[in-house]
Amino acid sequence: MKKILKKLTLIYYLIYIAVVLVALLGFQLHRSGVVIDSQSQAGIIISSLLIILIIGSIPITLAIFNKKTKKWATEDDVPKKLALYSKASVIRLIIIGTGFLLGILFFFLMNSQSMIFCAGISAIGLFFCKPADVKIISELQIEEAEKY
Repeated sequence: MKKILKKLTLIYYLIYIAVVLVALLGFQLHRSGVVIDSQSQAGIIISSLLIILIIGSIPITLAIFNKKTKKWATEDDVPKKLALYSKASVIRLIIIGTGFLLGILFFFLMNSQSMIFCAGISAIGLFFCKPADVKIISELQIEEAEKY
């Protein structure tokens, strides 16, 4: 279990590092004049799609993950349920992290306050996905003797 926790924690923090890098890229692009007018047709479409992506993906991803972990908790094979949990956690982190990255990037490109709010919503969603051994044990209902 420690190996899985280490992998998930690494991915979790790599998303934050990627956000910082995307923010630097967005700042450089904004400084060099690459800007999307938020009131233009393209700006409205991008803004709308990102809002729909974030507002839709976060609750759906968290709900599906919760439903799946309850199903996996009934499994007797601990290594199997840990493998399933690990794979689903990576997918969950990537989906929510993508919204965070895009929100930061389009904040700089469009200079739109709604994009930073979208990024903030994704950051909060990502915070709830932070891996912890206590969380894994309780979600998968692993007994003390079964831990690896």
